[in-house]
Amino acid sequence: MLLGPALDAVSGVTTHLNQLFHCSLARDFHLVHFQVGSEGRRESRARKLLRLAWSPFQFLQALRRQRPQIVHINTSMEQKSYWRDLAYLLVAKAMGKRVLYQVHGGALPQVFFGGKPLLTGLLRRVLRLPDAVVLLAQCELRGYRSFDPGLPVEVIPNAIDAGCDAGDKPDSPHAPLSLVYVGRLAESKGLFELVEALHLARAAGSTATLALAGSGPAEAALRARVGALGLQEQVRFLGPVFGAAKHALWRGADVFGFPTHHEGLPYALLESMAARTPMLICPVGAIPDVVQDGVHGLFVPPRDPQALAGAIVRLDGDRPLLRRMGLACRERIDSHYAVERLARDFGRVYRAMLAPPVSD
Repeated sequence: MLLGPALDAVSGVTTHLNQLFHCSLARDFHLVHFQVGSEGRRESRARKLLRLAWSPFQFLQALRRQRPQIVHINTSMEQKSYWRDLAYLLVAKAMGKRVLYQVHGGALPQVFFGGKPLLTGLLRRVLRLPDAVVLLAQCELRGYRSFDPGLPVEVIPNAIDAGCDAGDKPDSPHAPLSLVYVGRLAESKGLFELVEALHLARAAGSTATLALAGSGPAEAALRARVGALGLQEQVRFLGPVFGAAKHALWRGADVFGFPTHHEGLPYALLESMAARTPMLICPVGAIPDVVQDGVHGLFVPPRDPQALAGAIVRLDGDRPLLRRMGLACRERIDSHYAVERLARDFGRVYRAMLAPPVSD
């Protein structure tokens, strides 16, 4: 039984769940879904509070009805997710279920409660309850092992169904450099720095443009900043894009602008690489596990518009480098981040959890 958002929600965890339900893992194991969280729901505050109170009891009923051997909880080290999913973890363990606790980013456990010893001690006990803890990044693995060497942790990176390789992009050396961002419009994604960098790069002679695809809490402020910088003609707000429109956006872009301040392993990064779109990106979270600086894109420091602008100017003037990077991106996805690798990894973990204990 896999716990997570609605399967039609716009969410990275939803993408992850749909991949598991539509890959070979679903042929080897009978997978069922139990919806948690607010993503994909439309409800008032009162109905949300009622759902939060009643959902653990619905989960208990689902366990009795479906009788899963494994409960796969998809969570994150963020306050709302942690406390919500703690209830499901406790119910599953009380019912004698084996639990896989997959953490989709967030803070490391040693800093999660800001140094409060009682809550940090509780977190250590909580993390010892699952039979397996799955992380996205090697840096997270090091952090969790430092927090508690006895935790049953391992890394399974995200993956995507890359589809057929469309080959090299059209060679347009004299066209303006096309930057694109796909994702949530939030300050933590580095979008204000990206807009500032575009302004600086154009002042230095670049004719680069930027398309922002998505929606989010920073949209109004971003539009205001774009207007203040006089970039209304160079920055387009596309709204959310899906399916063929998203694929066309990736294929038409030269560079993925993604100077995020903190991250797990974003699906947008994998999508861009599959479409041969190199990136300007910060080396945070699992990103250095996937991207090699100068090979698949360029690393820039977080919150540094000047460094971003320099990278934009560099790529604008070196289209052969972009082409080489695009090929390396696709090869990286095909060799390490295809969805069938994800199926094999989780199949291995599931089988290990179902195996009888070895007696001494």
